[in-house]
Amino acid sequence: MNALELQGLCKSYDGFTLDRLNLVLPAGYILGLIGENGAGKSTTIRLILDMIRRDSGTIRVLGQENGEENPALREQIGVVLDEVGLPDCMNAGQIGRVMRGIYRQWDEGAYRNCLDRLSIPEQQAFRSLSRGTKMKLGLAVALSHRPKLLILDEATNGLDPVVRETVLDMLREFTRDADHSILISSHIVSDLERIADYIAFLHRGRLLLCEEKDLLLERYGLLRCTKEQLAAMDPCAIVRRRLSAYGAEAVVERGKAPAGLPLGPVSLEELFVSMVREGEGL
Repeated sequence: MNALELQGLCKSYDGFTLDRLNLVLPAGYILGLIGENGAGKSTTIRLILDMIRRDSGTIRVLGQENGEENPALREQIGVVLDEVGLPDCMNAGQIGRVMRGIYRQWDEGAYRNCLDRLSIPEQQAFRSLSRGTKMKLGLAVALSHRPKLLILDEATNGLDPVVRETVLDMLREFTRDADHSILISSHIVSDLERIADYIAFLHRGRLLLCEEKDLLLERYGLLRCTKEQLAAMDPCAIVRRRLSAYGAEAVVERGKAPAGLPLGPVSLEELFVSMVREGEGL
């Protein structure tokens, strides 16, 4: 079973259109959603969560059609949005007691473990927590009611590198269960490069690609060469080029590049920026 299936998904606002989005997240995997501000990442997540209504297309979540009132399905989805919506006046201990009454599968031991691992103060009111600590508490709640699908929108923003490493470890541990899946968007592309199994590039409401991360990184490489060597290459092999007084640098498709050229690895961020700028003629 797929954790998520989006087909022909459309949503229009003044000045923006999410245009016929097709995405599949197989169960047991992590899908990283990459895109600039305004690309449609948060719109996609809110459509999946039925927080806004789609104009057209279909959404299936854990094998069920989105939009139907289904409390049991909602309990299987853990959510952390860019703004964590927990009661301002409550502390972590009180929030845990409230959640125990809301979620039938609430795991108090898992919640306590999250509070400890993420160094979340138990007695401090939510309103007085830093942005990063609010995100950590939101994640602790999301992980503690035994969801099958985690949906995280910029959930690692505001976290220092040490805490982010702990969070990434927790997400890896979550998907060790073959029934557990994660959709995560982040501006910290290096985080997605480390944990995601699949990568989707969104740009101005359109999907540039969605592919297995390892295959994507194997397909493209970074070439540093002379201007003459670059000029002699098949233009179809070049995703993005940059010329300077000292030579040339290009993101290229490995299978279309001449044999013998020294191709280094390319990061997801370099690849995304290259595809966007090349598509816009920049």
